[in-house]
Amino acid sequence: MRKFETMLLLSPELSGEARESVLTFLAGIIERGGGQLLETDHWGARDLAYPIKKQTRGYYVRLVYLGPPPLVAELERNIRINENIYRFVSVRLEEETAEAPHVQ
Repeated sequence: MRKFETMLLLSPELSGEARESVLTFLAGIIERGGGQLLETDHWGARDLAYPIKKQTRGYYVRLVYLGPPPLVAELERNIRINENIYRFVSVRLEEETAEAPHVQ
């Protein structure tokens, strides 16, 4: 299993309960896809560089999880369907090496 990170930009108009409902749904997709959610990091509401859907603020959340590569495609498919998620980006995280490289 590989380690992935997905950064989400949620609507700032979502209540705390609605935001948790979206994140619980995404966590369920990760677990049903054979993955494991390691970390949910709430960055909070921040100003956007440019308006998105007539909004100047957005709520950022970072998900770190383990899973097979097809899991990312399924997660992103469900993210695209959700109208409360404005933007997202998923990246594969590097595996940690056992020893540091030698510098000469």
